Amino acid sequence: MGLKIAIQGIKGSNHHQVALNYFGDDIDLVECMSFHTLVDQLLNRQADKGVMAIENSIAGSIIPNYALVYHNNLHIIGEYYLNIHHNLMVLDGQQLSDIKEVRSHPMALLQCREYLKSQPHIKMVEDVDTAETAKQIQENQLKGIAAIAPAVAADLYDLKIIEPEIQTIKNNSTRFIIVKTQNKEMPKEEINKASIRFITDHKRGSLAAVLNVMSDCNLNLTKIQSLPIIETPWKYAFFVDITFDDYNHFAKAKSLMDIMSEDFKVLGEYKNARL
Repeated sequence: MGLKIAIQGIKGSNHHQVALNYFGDDIDLVECMSFHTLVDQLLNRQADKGVMAIENSIAGSIIPNYALVYHNNLHIIGEYYLNIHHNLMVLDGQQLSDIKEVRSHPMALLQCREYLKSQPHIKMVEDVDTAETAKQIQENQLKGIAAIAPAVAADLYDLKIIEPEIQTIKNNSTRFIIVKTQNKEMPKEEINKASIRFITDHKRGSLAAVLNVMSDCNLNLTKIQSLPIIETPWKYAFFVDITFDDYNHFAKAKSLMDIMSEDFKVLGEYKNARL
């Protein structure tokens, strides 16, 4: 029996592709129709690890997922960057002129907006998942409806791609994080990236002081994302990704940032997938 890997979506989705690329073919897929369900599967031990999209090179951060990782004490144990390819697919025998409606995940619709604007006769409808839409078209023999999904979904659900690669920006990639409920023990010499979360006070320059510590300790800040703290209006937590060549530099920065900020937490220490 393979590892149980929870993904958002179903077979044929980008999350499925990442699970295969990262873990190999010997996995048991746990399909979840929302990220909340994915987290529940991990917490209930119905899945060993999870794959979660966290940011896209065009659309930016998937902000709720940062909060999900933090509030559920998940650990980021790895990451994977997937080039995104969006294809317009329909039942065999359908043509572009037959299509009245296109259904897909909101992010996919956003990333294909320029193409869809050139097809004013097609109505855009948001759905929960790219591959799920493709599956429904085949199962229910839906005519006049197209899906935007990865090419693998067309193969899995026997649909015809009538317009390939319709994403607005061809160099479009999504960063996925690999999460689990316990931290993964990795030799410190292999760790060169970390995700952290902290709160700064309202004093002038308090965030700049923390960022200066990172710079002084030879850390490279690759991402910073602020999220409001719901219980305390107008106060923000910062989620930060940093890379480094020497784990000792990060260890020194951790001890300093723990003193200088509130509620400092390491969300994950792992290998940088972009090297």
